[in-house]
Amino acid sequence: MSQERGNRRTRIGVVVSDKMDKTVVVRVDDLVKHSVYKKFIKRKVSCKAHDENNDCGVGDKVLIVETRPLSKDKRWRVRQVLEKAVTA
Repeated sequence: MSQERGNRRTRIGVVVSDKMDKTVVVRVDDLVKHSVYKKFIKRKVSCKAHDENNDCGVGDKVLIVETRPLSKDKRWRVRQVLEKAVTA
């Protein structure tokens, strides 16, 4: 009998750095409505994510999933590459 894991947060973002080994920096953009002025504000968050096979490159659109702490800053894993960046 296998136990199911709890719901894990997932986010979609763009890879902004792949210079580290097995780690990528992903920027997640979010639109938030201002509580008083009702205008939409862009919020950006950077997350370090584990990329086991070094598949991701700068500009790739990826799906990341929350996981246990893997290092001091790394709490996310790359689940899949949704869209590869176009390289000229």
